[in-house]
Amino acid sequence: MFSLTGCDHVMIAHSFQGEEFGPAQRLHGATYAVEAEFRASKLDPHQLLVDIGLAKTVLRQLLDTVDYSNLDDNPLLKGINTTTEYMAFHIFELLAAACRDGRLGDGGRAVKGLKVLLREAPTAWAAYEADL
Repeated sequence: MFSLTGCDHVMIAHSFQGEEFGPAQRLHGATYAVEAEFRASKLDPHQLLVDIGLAKTVLRQLLDTVDYSNLDDNPLLKGINTTTEYMAFHIFELLAAACRDGRLGDGGRAVKGLKVLLREAPTAWAAYEADL
């Protein structure tokens, strides 16, 4: 299996609902380093999985939908505890749709697996991965 990873970051604000979150129930910020790993069993005729420049551009466009924002105000995320785990899933879903609808070119349509990893700190991260 081949893989290609593009990285970027976002800064967000959010709060959580539920006593188990303690002080994180209050509005607070987080910075996530985001890694998107695309996987395919073969390369295209140009020996590419996906164009890395296009992958990074599309990742940035998708991250712009949450970057420098309060996730509590985002209609797509309203009422959801936007934990690191959930945000990895959310970004995965956005990237999976971009693969399916051709925003990552023919290589994106051939992607068989995707993993999105969010690093909240050098010692703590969460990820979501699945087959496409």
